[in-house]
Amino acid sequence: MIASTMNAQMTPSDGRVRFPTEIYLLRARKGAADPVKEALYYEKVADDVVRCTLCFKECRIAVKERGYCGNRENSDGTLYSLVYARPSALQLDPVEKEPCFHMLPGTTILCIGTAGCNYECRCCHNWHLSQFRIEQMEYYELPPEAIAGIAKRHGCMGVSFTYNEPTVFYEYMLDVMKACKAAGPFKTLFHTNGSLSAEPLAEILKITDAVTVDLKGFREELYERHCTGRLDPTLKFMKTVKASGAHLEIVDLVIPTVSDNLDDIRAMCRWVKDELSDDTPIHFNRFYPSYKLLNLPPTPVSVLEKAHAIAVNDVGLKFVYVGNVPGHRYNSTYCPGCQKRLIDREHFRVRSC
Repeated sequence: MIASTMNAQMTPSDGRVRFPTEIYLLRARKGAADPVKEALYYEKVADDVVRCTLCFKECRIAVKERGYCGNRENSDGTLYSLVYARPSALQLDPVEKEPCFHMLPGTTILCIGTAGCNYECRCCHNWHLSQFRIEQMEYYELPPEAIAGIAKRHGCMGVSFTYNEPTVFYEYMLDVMKACKAAGPFKTLFHTNGSLSAEPLAEILKITDAVTVDLKGFREELYERHCTGRLDPTLKFMKTVKASGAHLEIVDLVIPTVSDNLDDIRAMCRWVKDELSDDTPIHFNRFYPSYKLLNLPPTPVSVLEKAHAIAVNDVGLKFVYVGNVPGHRYNSTYCPGCQKRLIDREHFRVRSC
């Protein structure tokens, strides 16, 4: 299913970077950030040592120390978020850029992100956010209600939590989602690596409308070596999202020599069909050299097309896209029955729907 754009504001979605005008009126801050919000989902385990239970890493954190993500600090036995209401990225994007192709195509979404991440992906193109701590970044002080207000003033259809991993600013994300729902008919989108634990995920799924998951590959050793992550929790995460009724889309960044094995891609597609559904959208995105993988070439378009053919022709998935290749015919959405083009896209720009 593709959510209708009826009653949603249509805006140019050509991929140009646009910032909310409010950002020019705000004073960016930089330097030490004092704890402002007690963290959710942690427990005391010994003296003043705490264990964070937000993601599968379950970091044990001593006093004055932080978890792996760098955003959650133990202050005298209480765990705090250091990035609550302190976004470092605030931008107006087409919803297609997430990517999320099947929820209000052609509309604009307000995207926010902070410092920090619980992964260290060698290919990360947002490493300037994800691999730094809050005191190393410029940030804005914007409470949840302010984010909802900015989205409303700019005619956005909703708010997306993206750029870095939203799990590491969970408390802020949750409160912004609540503020958006209170302010009007806004959609919310959670773009994630799928590492969030079951209990906090259940809380988010009570509110959010859509989830885009970055599936880094389909081998556990690839996750461990390439991302400091794990595959199995990601698969469980996606099954939970699908069962909840929230809209789910999957992104697979196909990296030469890292995640371009066609047998792995076939196994991934079969898992999606068997464990999720054949109409779960999946995006095979082109890799460009970034961060610690500057030595690798961009993904050949022919490899992405082979992945597309496997997904559609061999496995039987209905909505499969080739991403990061502007102008490719598989930027568009086609009817899985008659193959009529339903939504004509060029990269992030919707030309007709």
